[in-house]
Amino acid sequence: MRVPFRVAGINFDHFHMGDLLRMAHEHPDAEIVAIADEKPERMAEAREKFGIPPNRVYSAIEPCLVETEPDVVILCPAAARHAEWTERVAPHGVHILMEKPFAASLAEADRMIAAMAATGKQLAVNWPLRWVPAHVKTHELIGSGTIGEVREVHFHDGNRGPLWHGADKIEREPTAAEKDASWFYKKAEGGGSLLDYLGYGTTLGTWFHGGKKPVEVMAMWDRPEGLEVDEHSVTVARYTSGLSKFETRWGTFSDPWTHQPQPRCGFVVVGTEGTIASYDYGATVRVQTRERPEGFEVEAPALEAPLANPVQYFLHCLANGLPIEGPLSIETARIGQQIVDTAFLSAETGRAMPLIGD
Repeated sequence: MRVPFRVAGINFDHFHMGDLLRMAHEHPDAEIVAIADEKPERMAEAREKFGIPPNRVYSAIEPCLVETEPDVVILCPAAARHAEWTERVAPHGVHILMEKPFAASLAEADRMIAAMAATGKQLAVNWPLRWVPAHVKTHELIGSGTIGEVREVHFHDGNRGPLWHGADKIEREPTAAEKDASWFYKKAEGGGSLLDYLGYGTTLGTWFHGGKKPVEVMAMWDRPEGLEVDEHSVTVARYTSGLSKFETRWGTFSDPWTHQPQPRCGFVVVGTEGTIASYDYGATVRVQTRERPEGFEVEAPALEAPLANPVQYFLHCLANGLPIEGPLSIETARIGQQIVDTAFLSAETGRAMPLIGD
């Protein structure tokens, strides 16, 4: 691989593009060679913040790819367009880091896998909660046998709403017109809290479960009057070991990165020999074991390079010929997508459903 890696950021539908470009900008072995979006005004902040010259800013995608020859493309399209954009970019022979979710449906996720398989390049799906030290420590403790065999994963997560903050969690207050125009609130674009947040829980939950799949899924959601998508969903997944629960919420009392709402955002994992409570942005996790049922805190240290963020991790794997593992891998993320698809169908029909897509 060339060093520095030539990185292009394409499609700014999701504001997380700003976070990912910052990570590339700060990486000693990465160079942002281009940004591209069909709506140039959406690139203004990134262009200024990262000092990208005008000749590296494109409104047409194919010329961007041909003229700048990136090694890696960061994609942040609306959820329902992930397959379309992967199929558009993959033939240019680039590795792709796709911002969550995997896709708006399992069929689209499989299209993405097929498009990348034809090129021999790597596809990674970034889940920002994967980079929360508490959740990394939780996976480490599970792997070391601290709580025995995982039986249950309980997930509750969300925020005040997808338009209440921008890149780097800068707070803002959205207008009614912005909400009406946003893809987050459009069913055809893959909007809604279930599709926005359930994949976090089911993908990291699959990581905590050691790759196990549920056999049955049931979900309910709440779609407020006047909206075509949900702002609250609850999914129950039945595994051979028991039940796990995944809840998504737009409209929490506060944003978890500022003040943890109640109920707290994060995970509780129950094993045969203990439990772990791992909350978003926490400095510790709380562990119970049979020897110490009163519980105790375990420090969750800050992550270190080259494994501290998705761009570092992806480039580290590419540079060293390593497979993508854990939540960013297509294997784990696909299981998460299977659960999401089954939950969506269950919520639509009001029935428990066997896991689809096997």
